[in-house]
Amino acid sequence: MQSQAIPFDANLVAACGLYCGACRSYLKGSCKGCRENAKATWCGVRTCNLERKTSTCAECADHANPTTCRKFHNPVSRIFGFVFDSNRPACIRQIKEKGLEGHAQAMAASGRQSISRKAEKSRA
Repeated sequence: MQSQAIPFDANLVAACGLYCGACRSYLKGSCKGCRENAKATWCGVRTCNLERKTSTCAECADHANPTTCRKFHNPVSRIFGFVFDSNRPACIRQIKEKGLEGHAQAMAASGRQSISRKAEKSRA
């Protein structure tokens, strides 16, 4: 079975830093990505960014480190990160370092929605 190519598009970077372009739901065509998903009103991070008129948490003036934000770094997101080997804070750092385009390019090249928690630990 041939794997589907992961598209490179900065508009597919979610407010929390995840890369929707590598998501199975997006690749199957059943989701347009977090930015375009008007039904994602349950997502506090998305709602916060919409209210602030920011693209991602990397632009937040109140929290230089997203782990100090209760909307970003809550118990559900920490469980999600553990189960799915997802390091959203590392994604936000990468956006700050490389910009949205650079982050999207890196995530599309890796074929992952998020920077791996394990990979980030091995770098430290």
